[in-house]
Amino acid sequence: MSKLDELDRKILREIQQDSNVSMDALAKKIGSSKTPVWSRIQKLRKNGVIDKQVALLNPAALGLAETFFMAVKTDEHDQEWLKKFAAAVQDLPEILEAHRMTGDIDYLLKVRVASTTDFDRVYKELISRVKLHNVTSSLSMECLKHTTALKL
Repeated sequence: MSKLDELDRKILREIQQDSNVSMDALAKKIGSSKTPVWSRIQKLRKNGVIDKQVALLNPAALGLAETFFMAVKTDEHDQEWLKKFAAAVQDLPEILEAHRMTGDIDYLLKVRVASTTDFDRVYKELISRVKLHNVTSSLSMECLKHTTALKL
């Protein structure tokens, strides 16, 4: 982060909000010209600061109205179990995020589905593929904040 100057930060703040903005519009917004902005973006990509650009879809518009969080505890902590668990998580597209945690919970999974029935199918698929000691699931009643933008 220390290698980023203020122009880099301005560019990154803007493209986190809309990466589809034209170079002309972006340059105008941040008070620069098109060529240096384009060059900076290429450098930020090359250096791995910009990982990738994607389209963010509206889950509700696609019928995926339910978000569940699964708190997973395991009594297995060897490499073979972890490989099986990671593969199962990667294979289930409904699992949007998977985090290895500190504290009482070993893993926290974020699951996006159309219904409780769909969540149950995902749950059953996961437990059929890997042994879990305990799973606690919670349905999100309301999302108070959702962003992909990082503080710069």
